[in-house]
This record gives sequence, structure tokens and C-alpha cells, in this order.
Amino acid sequence: MLGMCRGRRKFLAASLALLFVPALTWLYLSAANFTVKPLPLSPLETQSSTLVGGAGERQALELRVREVEEENRALRRELSQPPRNPTNRNYRINNHHGNQSQPHSTEEGTGDSEAQKSFSTGNSSTCVQHPVVDKCENIHVAIVCAGYNASRDVVTLVKSVLFHRRNPLHFHFITDSIAQQILASLFHTWMVPAVRVDFYDADELKSEVSWIPNKHYSGIYGLMKLVLTKTLPSDLQKVIVLDTDITFATDIAELWAVFHKFRGQQVLGLVENQSDWYLGNLWKNHRPWPALGRGFNTGVILLLLDRLRKLRWEQMWRLTAERELMSMLSTSLADQDIFNAVIKQNPFLVHQLPCFWNVQLSDHTRSEKCYRDVSDLKVIHWNSPKKLRVKNKHVEFFRNLYLTFLEYDGNLLRRELFGCPSETDHNSENVESKCLKNPVHLQLQKTLLELDEDDPCYEFRRERFTVHRTHLYFLHYEYQPSADQTDVTLVAQLSMDRLQMLEAICKHWEGPISLALYLSDAEAQQFLRYAQGSEVLMSRSNVGYHIVYKEGQFYPVNLLRNVAMRQVSTPYMFLSDIDFLPMYGLYEYLRKSVVQLDMTITKKALVVPAFETLRYRLSYPKSKAELLSQLDMGTLFTFRYHVWTKGHAPTNFAKWRTATTPYRVQWEADFEPYVMVRRDSPEYDRRFVGFGWNKVAHIMELDAQEYEFLVLPNAFMIHMPHAPSFDITKFRSNKQYRVCLKTLKEEFQQNMSRRYGFAALKYMTANNSG
Repeated sequence: MLGMCRGRRKFLAASLALLFVPALTWLYLSAANFTVKPLPLSPLETQSSTLVGGAGERQALELRVREVEEENRALRRELSQPPRNPTNRNYRINNHHGNQSQPHSTEEGTGDSEAQKSFSTGNSSTCVQHPVVDKCENIHVAIVCAGYNASRDVVTLVKSVLFHRRNPLHFHFITDSIAQQILASLFHTWMVPAVRVDFYDADELKSEVSWIPNKHYSGIYGLMKLVLTKTLPSDLQKVIVLDTDITFATDIAELWAVFHKFRGQQVLGLVENQSDWYLGNLWKNHRPWPALGRGFNTGVILLLLDRLRKLRWEQMWRLTAERELMSMLSTSLADQDIFNAVIKQNPFLVHQLPCFWNVQLSDHTRSEKCYRDVSDLKVIHWNSPKKLRVKNKHVEFFRNLYLTFLEYDGNLLRRELFGCPSETDHNSENVESKCLKNPVHLQLQKTLLELDEDDPCYEFRRERFTVHRTHLYFLHYEYQPSADQTDVTLVAQLSMDRLQMLEAICKHWEGPISLALYLSDAEAQQFLRYAQGSEVLMSRSNVGYHIVYKEGQFYPVNLLRNVAMRQVSTPYMFLSDIDFLPMYGLYEYLRKSVVQLDMTITKKALVVPAFETLRYRLSYPKSKAELLSQLDMGTLFTFRYHVWTKGHAPTNFAKWRTATTPYRVQWEADFEPYVMVRRDSPEYDRRFVGFGWNKVAHIMELDAQEYEFLVLPNAFMIHMPHAPSFDITKFRSNKQYRVCLKTLKEEFQQNMSRRYGFAALKYMTANNSG
């Protein structure tokens, strides 16, 4: 069948060629009478207004006619030969599925005639050929990632890979403890099907490369790609290695397919360096490490691990590095210098990849020679410390491509890979490589299926089990624990419309802060620009910003609080809201109260009395006396006294006015004060979303666990005015919203009764209005 298909194609091609030659000859004879305008090749390329006519056109056409005639003669010779053996080592004929066979990933634009010949196929479905990369073949990707910034940058790379991919992926991250915490949480909550993630401790590898002096901005982590043969599993045969500043513009399976082009002892797939760095002519006395020609860039590497191990790669690169360091003293481009020195001595090791597999956007790049059209682009590498600010005549196009993935909704990448017998869905460390679903995700799916979609409150119930993609520590964070074990973290949550409160809170609270921000991918980048442009926020390194990405129709207020609480590293936490400004000095006052009230051995919730102002411009009181004065003048009010008195009435503001020592208050229905508690206190109940009962239920839980509520006599916080939230508007205007909230309250109270028995009966009989 294959021979018949080839015979038909050859006969058709020969016929077309025979018809084409006379037509082209006629065009040649009459060419002098026409002026031809060029077609636009690319949005990246400046067009010429006209082509040179006359003699230049005749010469070009004569050349083209000779080329076509030569191709025609070659085709006749091929037709006269007997059919070749249909076996092709690069492709398989899949006769098991017929026309129902699934599409396979293909390698395109490899820069040689072999690929183009391989991909020419007929129209008949029986002649469909498949490349070496099966649709369900796992593709392994290794990335070195360390620190807060790199953990944020690598997400854009991962998005670009996931966007184009059609194969299961297995990411191998070599990370420090910071990046592992961030990425493990991100992938666990991302829940992308057919993606597995494993982590390898970079700190354990430091001794392998710490002896190499390195001037590159990547530091010691920029040398760790040298030890991947030792780090990755011994049964892993090949892997694609990527820098974090890479953006994919095609399916990564096309790059994976290049492995089949390796010949002989080739073990490294690399793209030539696209600057003159290794030529040594960038500036006077520039002395780079030895390299083969222009050298090779290591932002994208194809590693045949099994062959490298047989070649004793570890010994090879170490001996080379030791010898070169005797004269070079240090590396300038980290692992890239050592890779190139090894290749200089052993050129047979490298398989040169076409340059579009690593289009390098450094200051001195010659990358524009790699592409003529957008379709040529495969991988973009922002390999300059300037990143998106690098100078390049096409940088706007590349920047827009990068920004597309930067702001792309990552939730849309949770798509299944259909047609595979089983899918990898592991997002945990050091788990066996089995194609099974994550048990947590399976239980979640089962729970969701058990919900009644006809229930009027279905959306409320579903939100409780929705897994929101979460990126912890979106910005750099530093915290040094206090020796006296009295430290307190302020905990709050917010959305995009409350960003303006951040600077004010940082001025009022000098201690550590843990914030959960509910944002879309695009809003997260807006927040990043806002924070990086704020001197106040950039001067604070003890503020943890945790992004919870938007999904669903409700504001998951209690989930956000829980996310922020889980990242508290101090012994105590002050549970606040973003609209409140704590009094100046509250941080130190709470720390002293920890000692005075012996909070280490008793369950106490220290109540900070809440007030509010209706004025956007407020002269913030510097003491309790000033606050009482403004309270008497009507500038301040007790919080929500006019719309929700019960929420803070048990605080007993009349007693607080004259109190000089902490005093105990009893729980009452609908009590929702702002409190400081120990870090191990219970979390908020996730069933309450949007507006209503989210704090009330938490305070009820504290009371059920026998926490003692103590009001602090010299502490206060003030609520600043703002426009009504979308959720409170829904609560007021939507009857079904209020009905569902009442149903959830009753279910919560019943759960409390079952959990705490007779002591919880008071919650069943309490007034549930509001």
C-alpha cells in the first residue's frame, strides 16, 4: 500500500512538473513587460517598495527555470527506479486505528531537507504517517529554579509549554527550599491533567559546583545543569533542559522529536550562540572561554542522559573546568562556559539545533537572521539581564508574545489529553512514576459528583470544594524569627479594588504581614507593577503576598483567610481585614500583651475594639484619648453600630472607654470581633463565601473550643470608607442569596452540635438573623 501511495505521488508530481516548465518558460520570455511588486514576507520584516526589473528579473527567472528543469530530471530518474523498502526508521504506519487514529506531534522546520521530505504526505488517509513522538509519550523537562523571582518567572514558561502541548509532561525542578514550597503549592492547586512534577534539592548539589568561581548573575544555581546526569533518576534516558526565561511558541513535542536526529556519539543538542561573545571581539581585551566558533547557548539543551553517563560526563566536565580555571580564574556565563569548553575539545558530542529553537534576545544578538516569518519562531530566550527591556528591532513583537502568556488565564490550561490509555496527574514530591490520578483530586471529583445540581444552593456548595490555583510568596519575602517568641503577624485578604490600602497598613503595622490577594492572571501582573513602583511596599521585605487566582462567581473570603493564615510563621497572628488601619504601635502592644496575659499556655483571643469613620480623609488618632475625643465629636463611630450592632456589641464599648486592664466578655450570637490568637487556632469555614457569617462562624468555633475572649483596653483599629463590595450588593438584592446563606448557617450549627455535643446546644438556639 505504501509503494502504491508513493507511486501515485511521484506520477502526479511528474505530471505537474512537465506542465509547469512550459508555463515558466513563457513567463520568462514575457517577463520584461511586467513590473512585479513583492509580497509581504512577515510583520517582522521591512518590505521593499519594488523588485529590480529588467535584466535582474531575467537572470532570476533563468536561474529558476534551470532549477526546475534539474528537479524535473531528478524526478524522472527517481520514477525509473524500483520502489524502496517502505520501512522508515523515523515513522510508523499505524493500521490499527484506520481513519480514527489520533494526530501525533510532529517536528517542523528543522532546517534540513530530511524533515521536509519526511512530512510530505498524500491526501489518502491510508497513507498517513506518524512521527516518533507518540501522542501519549511522556516528555521530560528539567528546570533549575531558585528564589522568589525565578519561581514567578518560570510560571510564564510553563504556561507557554502547556498552551501548545499535546503530550503528557513530567517536569523535573531543581530548586531551593523557597522555590519548592512555591511551585509545589502552585502545581498541587493548578491540577493540570497529565502533568507530573518532581523536585530535587538544589542545596544538596551546591557542593558539586561551589568550587567554581562564577561571575554570572544566576549565581551558584547557574552551574547546576552540569550535574543533571547525577541528579535526575538513573533510569531517565533523555530530557529537555530549559532556562526559566524561555517562552515556547510551538508544541514542545517538536523539540522532543529532534532526539531521533542524534547520530554516533552526539549527546548534547544545542543552538549556536547568536552573539559574538565567544569570538572575543566585543570590546578591547575581551577574553572569553574557549568555544567552537561562536559557541553554543545553554538556555535550551537536549540531553541524552544514558549516553552521557556512559561517556563519564561528570569526569569530563570537571577536568575541563579545572584546567580552564587555571587561566580564566572564573566563569562569566556560568555552565555555558564549561559546556562550550568541553565541546571545543570534543565536537562530536554536539548535535547543532536550528537556531529558531533558541532565538536569543541579548543586547548583542544576531537572532534576526534566524527568522523571516512568525511561523519560523519556536522558542524565544530572554537571555539578557534586562529581560523585556532588551534592545532588539523586533522586541515589541516578542514582548507581546511573552505578555500573552504572562497574563493568560492558567485555569484554561486544565484541559484533558484525550485518547491516552491513562494520564499522569502527580503533583507531589518523590512519588513513583505510575499513570494514576492523584487520590486527592479523585476524592474531589467524587465529592463534586455527589452534589445535586438541581439544588438552588448548588453554586454555594460547589464553591466550598473548588480548588483555586495559588501562588505563594509572589514577591520576595524575608523574616527573622524573634528570640522571645512573642512575634505577631497581621493576616488579611483583599481584591484588586483594595490595593490602595496596602501602603497605609504598612505604615501603621511594622511587623510581619500575610496577605492573600484574589486576582486574575492579568490583575496579578498589575499588582506586581504597582508593588514594584511603590517605595513603601518595596522597603518592606516582611510582607508575604499570596495570589489566589480567580475562579467561580463568589469571593472565597474564608479560603483567602486560610491561605494567609497557613503562611504565618510567627507564634501569634492578628486576624484583621484589609479595610482596617490598626492604631500606631499596635504591633508592639500586642507583643507585650502576649507576655502579660500568658498566652503561651492558655487559649485566649485578644479582642481589638473596632471603630469606623465615614470620612476619606481622617486625622488618625495617636492615642486612646484622641480617639475618644473624635468619638464624642461624631468623627468616629463604633464599628457598624447603625447597621449591625450585634456584631460588636459584646465588646462593651462603654466599659472600654474607662478600662485600664483587659476584661473578659462572653460570646453572644453574631459576635464577630477582630482578634489576636495563637497560630494553631482553627481555620475559617469555607462554606461561607461572599458576604455574611464568614467571621461569625469562626468566632463561634473559637468559643466552642473554649477560647477566652479578652478585650484589650488600649488597643483599637479603624475601618476606612469604601464603595460597597459586589458581594454585599448581591446579598441585599438577591433573595435566593439570602435563602442559601440561611441554609448554610443552619447546616453549620448542626455540624457544631454533632462535633461539640451538649456544649454546642446554645448555638442551635441562638438568634440566627442577619
